[in-house]
Formats: sequence, C-alpha cells, structure tokens
Amino acid sequence: MLSFMLFLHVIGAAGLGFYIALPFMAGRASKLDGGGQAGLADGLAAANRIAQYFLVLQLLTGGYLMSQSDYKVIWMIIVIVLFLAIAAIGGIITKPLKRISSAIQSGQSASAHIAKVRTMSVILLLVYLVTLYFMKYPILK
Repeated sequence: MLSFMLFLHVIGAAGLGFYIALPFMAGRASKLDGGGQAGLADGLAAANRIAQYFLVLQLLTGGYLMSQSDYKVIWMIIVIVLFLAIAAIGGIITKPLKRISSAIQSGQSASAHIAKVRTMSVILLLVYLVTLYFMKYPILK
C-alpha cells in the first residue's frame, strides 16, 4: 500500500508541475493580441483547475505518507504551510485569469490582470520549488 501511495504522490507532484511552466506562459500573454490573450487565459484557468485537483491528491496521499514514517514536527509544519500556500495562491490566481477574458470581451485593457497573474505565478513557482526541496530532503527524527 505504501508504494502505491508513493506512486500516486509522485503523479500528483507531476500534475503540479504546471506551476513550473505557468510564469513562462503568463509572461507570453502580453505579447499576444486580445483574442490570443483571452484564449491563453481560458486555457491557463482550466489547467489551474486540473492542478487544484492534483493538489487534493497531494493532500490525501501526503497525509497518508506522513503517518507512515517518523518525520520531525517542524518538517510537518513547514510542509503543511507550504501546501496551504500553494493551494491559496493557486486559488487566488484564478480570479485574474478569468478577468483577462472578461476585460477583453468588454473591450478593456487586460494588462493589469496579466501583471497580477505574472507576479503570483512567480511566487507560486518559488513556493512549489521550496516544497520540492523539502520533499527531497525530509527532516527525520
């Protein structure tokens, strides 16, 4: 059972790999025309939704895996805080992604929303990379 849960956990981590590519794709949005920006934003919002489902998988499998080994409490706290940060930022970034499409459809500029997405996606990438570091080098008792 442990090896199967570890397999699912790795699948979830691969699904969250979308957050590695997100800053680069969001940076490309400002170089596109209005229709391209709206289409890219819609696609990124859909991919973010899928990544959120992988985050739920990470929660379930990670909780099981934490219960099966002897990790220090400080490591568990750090990992949970990082997990919650990824979930929060991933949820918050959805609103400006959706507003890019609505701004373009109403004929307004979407540059402020694109800037928000770029900033939050870089922060999300950094939090995800720190999480990967703590997963690779856990603190055991």
